[in-house]
This record gives sequence, C-alpha cells and structure tokens, in this order.
Amino acid sequence: MANTSSAKKMVRKIARRTALNRDKRSRMRSSIRSVEEAIASGDKDAAQEALRLAQPLIAKAGQKGLVHKRAASRKVSRLAKRVSTVG
Repeated sequence: MANTSSAKKMVRKIARRTALNRDKRSRMRSSIRSVEEAIASGDKDAAQEALRLAQPLIAKAGQKGLVHKRAASRKVSRLAKRVSTVG
C-alpha cells in the first residue's frame, strides 16, 4: 500500500494509464479481428477497407509502446499480405 502522497499519486496515474492502454490494445485487437473476418469471408473490398482502418491503430500502438514497434509493423505486413491474396 502506498504511504507517501507521491506514491498515492503514482498509483492513481498508473491506474488511469492502465485503463487507457487496455482500451487502445482492445481497439487494436478488434480491428485486427475485423480484417481477419473479412479475409475469411472472401470479400476483398471489405478486407481492404478493414485493413485501411486497422493500420493506423496498429501503428499508433507500436509508437506508444503497447506492442513493440517491429511487432506492429509485422502485424500490418502480414495482414496486408493476406488481404492481397483474397480473391
């Protein structure tokens, strides 16, 4: 348990930051899922649109440290590759 006033403030800050990060990570994962569902349905236009919406969310998560920068880049690359093969 935090005893000093600065430690109590840090607990509040960490809780706020954790909630924001959880929300951003959830939104990123949901966007990835929507791309994968569009790919599975075989609808190329829907898959491209979903990827267009997901790309900035994944990149921002990489920039902010929610996922590693290279992991974010890899996710985008693999999704783009899969979208291009949808026929």
